[in-house]
Amino acid sequence: MSESEQPTKKQKMTTDSEAQTGEAPKDIPQTTTGEKTCKHWVQRKKRFCKMTVAKGKEYCGEHAPAVKLEAGQSPEDQDRIPCPLDGKHTVYKKNLNKHLKICNAKPKEDLPEYIQKNVNAGEAEDALTPDELNAIKLSELEDSEFYKIIDKVKDLYGKYVEGQIKSLDYHHKCMDEELAKEEYGKESRKHLLQAAALLGILDKEQTIQNSTSFVEFGAGKGQLAFYLSKLLENMENSQVVLVDRMSLRHKKDNKIEDRSLVQRIRADIIDFKLEKLPALETSKHCMAVSKHLCGGATDLSLRCIVQAAAEKCLTDLIMIAVCCHHRCDWSSFVGKEFFKRHEVTPREFAIITKMVSWAICGTGMSRERRKALEEQNLSEVEIKEIQSNQRLSLAERETIGFMCKRILDYARLEYLRQNAYDADLYYYVEKDVTLENVVLLARRKEESADK
Repeated sequence: MSESEQPTKKQKMTTDSEAQTGEAPKDIPQTTTGEKTCKHWVQRKKRFCKMTVAKGKEYCGEHAPAVKLEAGQSPEDQDRIPCPLDGKHTVYKKNLNKHLKICNAKPKEDLPEYIQKNVNAGEAEDALTPDELNAIKLSELEDSEFYKIIDKVKDLYGKYVEGQIKSLDYHHKCMDEELAKEEYGKESRKHLLQAAALLGILDKEQTIQNSTSFVEFGAGKGQLAFYLSKLLENMENSQVVLVDRMSLRHKKDNKIEDRSLVQRIRADIIDFKLEKLPALETSKHCMAVSKHLCGGATDLSLRCIVQAAAEKCLTDLIMIAVCCHHRCDWSSFVGKEFFKRHEVTPREFAIITKMVSWAICGTGMSRERRKALEEQNLSEVEIKEIQSNQRLSLAERETIGFMCKRILDYARLEYLRQNAYDADLYYYVEKDVTLENVVLLARRKEESADK
């Protein structure tokens, strides 16, 4: 998923001068309810950590190691280690055994029928190893390989994508009241605009009906599901099923009063068997939706849907707002046959997934590289000279990055078309709302839906 979808009122964390210098301001912000937040300054994001802290503490658990020992405390009190089950969070060493029993990342012993390990993983044929992937640096490619791949990208884009993506202008009126609220900041508003457009598409496709289950893949905090459930309040036997592998705080779907309208399932899409979902047994129709389904998660979802169709569990409509193509991988990618047919190797595929970042940040520089240049206090002329040494201009890189994204998406379209879907790409919002403004829309062919 993309940044937080929770439409809360944003606070001004730094002044303009602080954002430029990156120095921590003296005043530590509080939440809208007055709760004290962590004192740790996140240098990369130029703001304080937003986690609330325990009574009498200055830092949240994740940043506690930065705190000096207080009177009466032993070193063990401050010793935190990465959780063995999920290294993304830490735990006090003295509490490790207790934590392992309750950790959200703890493997479930009695798995439901709709969970089957790696059922949607795809085939890892000829896939590069992690070390081989990490060794690929665009700046270190030989000119011959670099320009060969760019020529392939231009050729594929020209043959299959150019001029084929139409714009949609749908906006569901149910979002008008929400968008009229002045307290929403730019970040929250852009998510609401995208939700309004996606709901408009669902309404236009006449999917808001009785006996329909909407399965939201990679649901995150459930903003889209929250507003979708509002549209289902007057429908009989219709619901939204949210699927996400994470256990997140502040889920928007928790605010839905009628719990018959929503069901949240914690599952990794790679292990998810749609046809075994009990919620679908009483529904006549199934729709698959997602707002910003990152990289390989889109491929896992499409394979999940197609494999379920082979078991007579048909999905009438697929609507996925795609993003984060740099996180696609050869093993799970559903459009491998398209690339094989055009003699694109797994290594070239990996390079293409690295080039896609140019569409969003055309410099192609890593965050660390940009920071290093900033710290050198180089003049504007010197920075331009460094950038001029790159093989493509900024505008050229952005164009190539965009082409890379779209040919990855087109390969997905071919996969769906080969599996009884009419599939196309559309711009569903303007670029000034989000640069990731393309939605994959697929409708099951009527003759297949009737079988």
